[in-house]
Amino acid sequence: MISRLLEGNERFVSETFEMEQGFFTELAKKQRPTVLWIGCSDSRVPVNTITGTRPGEIFTHRNVANIVATNDWNLSAVLEFSLNHLFIPDIVICGHYGCGGIEALDTQGGEDRYIPVWLINALEARARVEKRLEEEGLNPGREERQRMLVEENVMLQIEHLREYPFVKQAIAGRSLKLHGWVYDMESGRIRVLYPD
Repeated sequence: MISRLLEGNERFVSETFEMEQGFFTELAKKQRPTVLWIGCSDSRVPVNTITGTRPGEIFTHRNVANIVATNDWNLSAVLEFSLNHLFIPDIVICGHYGCGGIEALDTQGGEDRYIPVWLINALEARARVEKRLEEEGLNPGREERQRMLVEENVMLQIEHLREYPFVKQAIAGRSLKLHGWVYDMESGRIRVLYPD
């Protein structure tokens, strides 16, 4: 696989980079993304491919289950850089159906040490879905339950994002908008959850 990656890079250089040398020369000087994408690390959710965007348009942070953990220094630095230096006006939190992290959240099994600790940041989403199912007397199948968890997790992570003081300030100053999306791998479509 590693040799395929390097061969792919050679094709990229000869078929794309050299043909668009001007674009990439300008891009190398400065980035000007207008969206911060907080998404899942899942290899089946390629940000630029599913959004039809080019290099330089989206600043990206990815992790298991698209979590916004307020104790994550990496994400904190990404947010600070996005708002204070790139002046990005839109943040998208994008989950996806069929998320392995959400499945792990729902099953709580296995011998993993780090994934369960990370998923503590999504436990409230599971509690909310369980409460709603109980209140409405519903007992959906596993797949539908996990779809509900994926959606609730996106909404929860938007709440976590609002806890950052500089995010709160940017929203109040109307220089930042938050968006909650879910990508459906089976249809290729993005579903907008927030704002609806």
